[in-house]
Order: sequence, then C-alpha cells, then structure tokens
Amino acid sequence: MDDEKSVLEQMTDAMSSAAGATKEAARTAVKKVKKAAGKVAKKVTPKKAKKAKKAAKKSSAKKSAKKAGKKAAKRKKKARKSRR
Repeated sequence: MDDEKSVLEQMTDAMSSAAGATKEAARTAVKKVKKAAGKVAKKVTPKKAKKAKKAAKKSSAKKSAKKAGKKAAKRKKKARKSRR
C-alpha cells in the first residue's frame, strides 16, 4: 500500500476494485447460464411444436391464396358492373 494515500482512500480503492471484479464475474456467469439454458431449451422443445409452426405457415399460405381468389372475383364483378 502507498504511504501517500490515507488508509481510508486505500480501503475505498480496494473495495471498489473488488466490487468491479465481482460484477464482471457475475456478468460472465449470467452469460454462460443463458447460453446453456438456450441449448437445453432447443433440445427439450418437443418436435410437435416445430411441426405445429410449419403447419401454421402452410395454413396461412392457403388462406392468402383463398383471399387472392376472392379479391380477383370481386374485381371481375366490378368490371362487369362498370361495363353496363
């Protein structure tokens, strides 16, 4: 320890550096835990949920195709009315 600094300043510096080190250690631990949890979640996720997502995408594609057909029919009707 330096003789130029008072004991209070030296203790304050030591405590702040220890707190900083603890904070960094906690951050790295949290990052590792989150990463591990993500890996476990991927493994644990049931395949049915993945299939359900795919099915939802397919059904939404079917719905958009139906809507497109309905819109085309409406346009044809409007075109016929405007000709009259």
